[in-house]
Amino acid sequence: MKAILRRVEQLARRSPVQLRSLRAGDLEIDLDRRIATREGHVLELTAKEFDLLAHLMQHPARVFTRAQLLDQVWGTTHDTFEHTVNSHINRLRAKLEPDPTRPRYIVTVWGAGYRFCAMDQEKTGS
Repeated sequence: MKAILRRVEQLARRSPVQLRSLRAGDLEIDLDRRIATREGHVLELTAKEFDLLAHLMQHPARVFTRAQLLDQVWGTTHDTFEHTVNSHINRLRAKLEPDPTRPRYIVTVWGAGYRFCAMDQEKTGS
């Protein structure tokens, strides 16, 4: 019995609970608590803005079309809603980018869609 308790205690010490988070430069998002920060300041994001940012950050440097983002973030692919992606990207850039006119995080790939520019990106947790 003592051996079992010792093993359980050792396992508990070795595997602390880790929060899943993503970091790119001065931008960090905590996926479990749904909090995004830049330079240590909390960004006031809507649920969809957070989901969009999380999706892009989880797939750094991959280009997503508007239709793919609608399908993967909104769960729909209806063509008339593609402007929704543009609107959310613009609002997200306004909250996220130091200079929204020269985005460094969410970049437009002309004729294709959007990608997250992964500068010094780190993943933590599982």
